[in-house]
Amino acid sequence: MQRIFSGIQPSGIPQLGNYLGAIRNWVNLQADHECVFCLVDMHAITVWQSPEDLRRQTLTQAAILLASGIDTEKHILFNQSAVSAHARLAWIFNCVSRLGWLNRMTQFKDKAGKDRENHSAGLYVYPNLMAADILAYKATRVPVGEDQKQHLELTNDIAQKFNHDYGVEFFPTVEAVIPPAAARVMSLRDGTKKMSKSDPSAQSRIEMTDDADAIALKIRRAKTDTDVLPGEEAGLEGRAEAKNLVTIYAALADMSVADVLAQHQGEGFGPFKKALTDVVVNAIAPIAQETQRLMQNEDHLVSVLRAGAARAHAIADPIVTEAEKIVGFVK
Repeated sequence: MQRIFSGIQPSGIPQLGNYLGAIRNWVNLQADHECVFCLVDMHAITVWQSPEDLRRQTLTQAAILLASGIDTEKHILFNQSAVSAHARLAWIFNCVSRLGWLNRMTQFKDKAGKDRENHSAGLYVYPNLMAADILAYKATRVPVGEDQKQHLELTNDIAQKFNHDYGVEFFPTVEAVIPPAAARVMSLRDGTKKMSKSDPSAQSRIEMTDDADAIALKIRRAKTDTDVLPGEEAGLEGRAEAKNLVTIYAALADMSVADVLAQHQGEGFGPFKKALTDVVVNAIAPIAQETQRLMQNEDHLVSVLRAGAARAHAIADPIVTEAEKIVGFVK
């Protein structure tokens, strides 16, 4: 089986968009891949994190992944900072990567905006750390969304330059795994913006720790328009909030948007929101309930991450040690 590496930042509580865009896909990939799943806490501190919040969110994220179906008996789950190979290889890649490559990274420009001089150097070079995360395991496949494809291209550029500079065929080419028809989940308060765990309003998102009552309240308050649901997808054009709610329903019910509209054509948003609430609660509430149960035993969560880190170290350390020898470090 090919090895997959994928990471998620433990900053904020994962929301429905994270679940549909990444976590659910991770669960499905376990069937036919060797999976290395990582809570990238080193990436998280490229912007300020309260130490207490970072620790709590790391454990909460671990609990959510376990509750969602990540199998740590067969696959690896750990936090990035617990495996030193990531930082060691990232420094080598800082010296392999070129400034011109990093200057083209659009995500840094988007995050830093006009205030880029006041952002951390870590935020600027974190694509090199991302490359190290993947190549420390010689992973050949990485599930990514559209916003991460540029970073995966950089990973391959770094691998090729390392191999060329040192006259070796050491690091493999990495292939992007694009989730099939991943739903683009938008804010419940503004259908033109992505649902985000960093949005100031908790009413804009369904969090993976929300219980049935919280989910029902957020959907009831979700922004809509005054028209009824159309019978065809074309009728959702220009209706961002309506399209978002129908998309969420379709994704969680494993239906097409067309089938959802055929089933609810002509309904107002009152009855449709009730139907949507049932779909969301059936999918998310059991995960939230199991997450809460797991959070009652933090020692167990820490032991799961430690065991995963030991297994990750056993794979990554020999690879990175060999990379250090190739560079010329005396070991």
